[in-house]
Amino acid sequence: MKLSACIEWLFADASDDFAERIRLAKASGLDAVEFWLWSNKDLGAIDAALKETGLALSGFVAEPMVALTDPANHATFLAGLATSMRQAQRLGARVLIAQAGNDLPGRSREEQHDALVACLRAAADVLEGSGVRLGVEPLNTLIDHKGYYLSSTREALNIVDEVGRPEIGIVYDLYHSYVMGEKIEDVLAGKVSRVVHAHVADHPGRNDPGLGEIDLGRRLAWLYANGYEGAVGLEYRPDGSTAEALAKVRAALLSA
Repeated sequence: MKLSACIEWLFADASDDFAERIRLAKASGLDAVEFWLWSNKDLGAIDAALKETGLALSGFVAEPMVALTDPANHATFLAGLATSMRQAQRLGARVLIAQAGNDLPGRSREEQHDALVACLRAAADVLEGSGVRLGVEPLNTLIDHKGYYLSSTREALNIVDEVGRPEIGIVYDLYHSYVMGEKIEDVLAGKVSRVVHAHVADHPGRNDPGLGEIDLGRRLAWLYANGYEGAVGLEYRPDGSTAEALAKVRAALLSA
């Protein structure tokens, strides 16, 4: 299992410098790092820290973050995606992350579904041949993202299958899926190949794996046994020192 530190939250207790957080991730024995926006980072320093440590960059967000359910945003998103793709290639990242946006008032789910499919098909054309994949991310609407359009992993997979392009998949967040009452073996059966990246956090609190009630070890074991080969993004809010808790986090994730 390859573990990727989301340095937006992990190691924030030790440094305000994202490049230094990469070095701390290396010192803690992690395999990769990831972050959210690239446009607010010193990419030169990020690139230097990645080369210095030899860590991989799992991915980051495709900017701008706009509602893909609204056709009026598609041209802006696709132009930004092309720039994000070039930054991913520069830094060696293989995954970009997209969020669908909020459920738009006055528009049916069918209209928004069609808009999302159309945008992702166009995104596949932008990414074709680049070596970079785009993962659309289902999020929970019960705690963290009320009003978000895409809360169902099944619906996200149906959208990906309708797009029908290898450049497009999903980011599967085990925390969000659990909050929505999903069972991994039900929602991902036969479709693990569509998962371009995975995230973990525990519940309640979205804190360190092992502090809550989610059987993350069993779920991750199932994911890897069914063909997943990517990294697991540690996208949680540390309850204390990131570095001091990592041994317990690893044990929780390898508990199956």
